[in-house]
Amino acid sequence: MKKTVVLNVVGLTPNLLDRTTFLSKWAALGQVATINPILPAVTCSVQATYLTGKLPDEHGIVANGWYFRDECEVKFWRQSNKLIQAPKIWDLAKEIDPSFTCANLFWWYNMYSSVDYAIAPRPMYPADGRKIPDIYTKPVEVRSQIQANLGQFPLFNFWGPNTSIASTQWIADSAKWMEERYNPTLTLVYLPHLDYCLQRYGTDFEKIGKDLAEIDSICADLINYYEGRNAQVIVLSEYGITNVSKPVHLNRLLRENGLLSVREEMGRELLDAGASIAFAVADHQIAHVYVNDSAYIGKVRDLLEATDGVAKVLEGDEKQTYHLNNKRSGELIAIASSDAWFTYYYWLDDRCAPDFARTVDIHRKPGYDPVELFIDPKIQFPKLKIASKLLKKQLSFRYLMDVIALDATLVKGSHGCFPISSQESPIYITKTDLLNSSTIEATDICSLILQHLQ
Repeated sequence: MKKTVVLNVVGLTPNLLDRTTFLSKWAALGQVATINPILPAVTCSVQATYLTGKLPDEHGIVANGWYFRDECEVKFWRQSNKLIQAPKIWDLAKEIDPSFTCANLFWWYNMYSSVDYAIAPRPMYPADGRKIPDIYTKPVEVRSQIQANLGQFPLFNFWGPNTSIASTQWIADSAKWMEERYNPTLTLVYLPHLDYCLQRYGTDFEKIGKDLAEIDSICADLINYYEGRNAQVIVLSEYGITNVSKPVHLNRLLRENGLLSVREEMGRELLDAGASIAFAVADHQIAHVYVNDSAYIGKVRDLLEATDGVAKVLEGDEKQTYHLNNKRSGELIAIASSDAWFTYYYWLDDRCAPDFARTVDIHRKPGYDPVELFIDPKIQFPKLKIASKLLKKQLSFRYLMDVIALDATLVKGSHGCFPISSQESPIYITKTDLLNSSTIEATDICSLILQHLQ
């Protein structure tokens, strides 16, 4: 098989490609196509489609997180590869050529898979409340070796208000590290840097120019490196990010109408999903709405459809039309207007918000929270407050890094529903002549990579 590398440059679209130096010139030497995104156009769902050639109703990844009905809990950002209910590209390639090997570097659901080499973020959570950066690897010995060579994975630059090019640079360096030691046939590399600035600022080119230059530089280095090793390189993205100005609080709507229940703990409110008649699991511009009592489905649908910022509500056959008719999906699925996005907020008074609401806590929150990218502007001396928290950490005291805003209007970019135009669509770039159209389907990616390999 022919050595192939896939660079997943999150958020890259034609209108951003035109503003890069290296990537635009490199793309001009090959073929470029826009990708018709799936619904929902979110990380875990799209990556599962790219790796299997299947849609969410078949592979089961209906969002970045969903309601686990048998546990009555909402869970986001799970890591087990067994959650994807379809064969992956490395399984298909091994059937063709048993000598094939694959390295998966930071694509999601990367733990306990049949891939040959893997690296995934896997923080340690000691009993004293700390969160310590770390990784999961396959083979297991890579974990200590690579961090001895490259340093500790910069987790706090990977997500949160301190995000920077450092995490993407570490992933790029890890790709070369794996290449030099294991020489995999297929390497999948996740480069998330643009995701951060685009959610903060939208497509404000003055504000994101530095970030574009940074990711362009990393892509130039990786492409030159791999092409120097006679590898084919594919550059693609998962979705485009559109400008938004309207956060929509579906759970507050359901609570105000007596449908959502909370549990009070020490003066704070926690969503009680199992006791609720209905609640929304918000994920960017899509929300799975779970209705525990089917007698209320009509009422809930009427409420959603009457809400400003909700473009469409799917139920029954409509879910099948959009390939979301899976047991993990909500009874109803709300799709946001192009300028809106859904928060997970369910409290009606910020004084009752749970303690984790003001922290970076991607696992405890019952929905996706892009406001984690922002330090609360109401904090007068944020650096001083953060320094005092870090001092407590160094002294091994328990501490709460409660510096995140509760102001959803800070978010200026989102994704998940269909793009407004092809200029905001995800993109696919290759130097081969395998493309016969300027537009391809997300389900084509798996077969296109297999064609590159062969």
